[in-house]
Amino acid sequence: MDDLKLKQWPFIEAKKLLKRFEKSKKEICVFQTGYGPSGLPHIGTFGEVLRTSMVIKAFNYLSDIPTELFVFSDDMDGLRKVPENIPNPDMINKNLEKPLSSIPDPFNKFSSFSEYNNNKLTEFLDKFSFKYEFKSATNYYKEGKFNEGLQAVLDNYDEILDIVLPTLGKDRRETYSPFLPICKRTGKVFQAKITEIDKKEGNIVYINPESNEQEEISVFDGYCKLQWKVDWAMRWKVLQVDYEMNGKDLIESYILSSRINKKIGGVPPVNFTYELFLDEKGEKISKSIGNGISVDDWLKFSPRESLELFMFQNPTRAKRLFFDVIPKTTDDFLKHRSNYENIADEEKPDNILWFINFDMNQEVPEKISFNMILNLASVCNAESSEILWGFIHNYYPKLKKEDSELIERLLEYGVQYYKEFILPFKKYRQPNLKEKQGFEDLIKVLKKTLPEDNAEDIQTKIYEIGMSLKFDNLKDWFSAFYQVVLGQEQGPRLGSFIKFYGINETIKLLERKIYNE
Repeated sequence: MDDLKLKQWPFIEAKKLLKRFEKSKKEICVFQTGYGPSGLPHIGTFGEVLRTSMVIKAFNYLSDIPTELFVFSDDMDGLRKVPENIPNPDMINKNLEKPLSSIPDPFNKFSSFSEYNNNKLTEFLDKFSFKYEFKSATNYYKEGKFNEGLQAVLDNYDEILDIVLPTLGKDRRETYSPFLPICKRTGKVFQAKITEIDKKEGNIVYINPESNEQEEISVFDGYCKLQWKVDWAMRWKVLQVDYEMNGKDLIESYILSSRINKKIGGVPPVNFTYELFLDEKGEKISKSIGNGISVDDWLKFSPRESLELFMFQNPTRAKRLFFDVIPKTTDDFLKHRSNYENIADEEKPDNILWFINFDMNQEVPEKISFNMILNLASVCNAESSEILWGFIHNYYPKLKKEDSELIERLLEYGVQYYKEFILPFKKYRQPNLKEKQGFEDLIKVLKKTLPEDNAEDIQTKIYEIGMSLKFDNLKDWFSAFYQVVLGQEQGPRLGSFIKFYGINETIKLLERKIYNE
C-alpha cells in the first residue's frame, strides 16, 4: 500500500518520527512509557503501553530501523499520601515521604511497595505479549546509570532554575531545587532549600527541614533524586528517548521538560498527547483512588481484542471508561472482524484491526453479536454458557463448539455480564390492554411464520402490528416488549432476536408473560 495513503493515527505518528530520524545518526529508535507506582497500575497505564506499541508496529512497517520500548517506573519518588485502595494503610502512613522502593509492601508479598506495583504492571503487560524492557528509577539512580545526566543538571543548575522558577508560586520558589536530597538518617525524600552546590565534586549542601541543620550530600548514586519534570528531561537524554506519549494533563510538563532537556544537551522526543479516561461520574481515573475499571475487570466480561480496540479508537477524545461501554466495544470488534477478511491484503495496514492481535481462523457467524448473547442470557436466566450453545446450534446447526473458542468465550463473558449488570436490575411489568392485544396478535403471526421467513420479515410483521393498534409512538410498542417480556428498558432488534431465540420458544415466552403461566 502507498505509504501516503496510510491515515490511521499510529502511521501519522510513525511518519513524524521518521522525519526526526532523517536528521539523526542513531541506529535504534527508542520509545518510552512512564509509570508512577504510587498506586496499583490502572487501565490508563496499560493503554499508554498498548498505544505506543501500535506506533512501533506502524514505524516497523515503514522502516527497517530497529526499535526498543522502555517501560520506566518512577519508583524513587517519595510517597506523599496513602492510596485509598490498599490494605494496611497504617504501615504506609508510617513511611510517608520515603522512596516507593523503600516502603514496605502492604500486601506482604514483595520487599517493597514499588516492587509489588511494578510486578503487577509487568504481570498484566505480559498477558498481552508486549515486547518491552522494564526499567527501574531506583536501579538507575543507585547503580550510577544516571550520574552523567545528574552532572549535566548540576552543570546547568542556574539555567534550569531560570526555566522552572517562573512557573512556581512565591513560597515554592524560595525552596525549590532540581535536586531532592534523601535523608541519610530517615530515608525521606526532602523538598529542601539548597545553600551550596559543588559542580566539580558533585555535592550539594541543603537545610534539613526536620533538624534545620545544613547537611552535605552527593547528587550521585541514589543519594538524591530529581524533581520529576527535571527527572523526565534528564531521562530522555540518558536513555536517548525518541518518542513518548502522555496524557492531556501533562502538556505543560512536557513543554517545560523539553526546555530543560535542550538546556542539558538533549533532543526532546516526538510527543503525542492523548485524552484522559473518565470514570462513571466523568472524573479522571486515578491509581490512588482506584476509580474506573481495571484491565482484569474488563477481561472478566469481554475478550482482550475488544479492550485493544477501545484503546485504539479516538485517543485524542476523552472517553468514559466504565462497565457499560464493554458490550458496545465488543460488538464493534466483532463487526470489524467480520469485515476484515473482505479487505485486500495490501489495504489491511490502514485498517483498525491490523493493529490488534486477533485470530481470524475461528468461525464467528456475522449475525452473532455480544448484545444478542446478553439478551439470550437475560431471557434464559442463564447460569452457564451451555444453555446458550443450544440456541447457537439451532440457528447454526453446522457450527460446533470446537470450531470457535472465541464464541465460547463470548458466551461465558455474556453469562458473567448478565449476572452482574443485568440480572440485579431486571424489572418486569404487566402489559396494558393495548399491549396485551399486540402480544396476542404477535403470537398469531408467529404461529403462521414460515421457516424461510428471515429476521427482516419478522421485524416488518411486528412493525405492522404496532401500526394497526395505532400506537402514538411505535417506539412505545417495541419498548413494551422489552419491559414486559425481557424486564429491561432497552433491547435487541426484535426480528433478529426472535429468529435467533426461536419462533416456538418466543411464542411460549410471550404466553408466559401475558397469561402469567
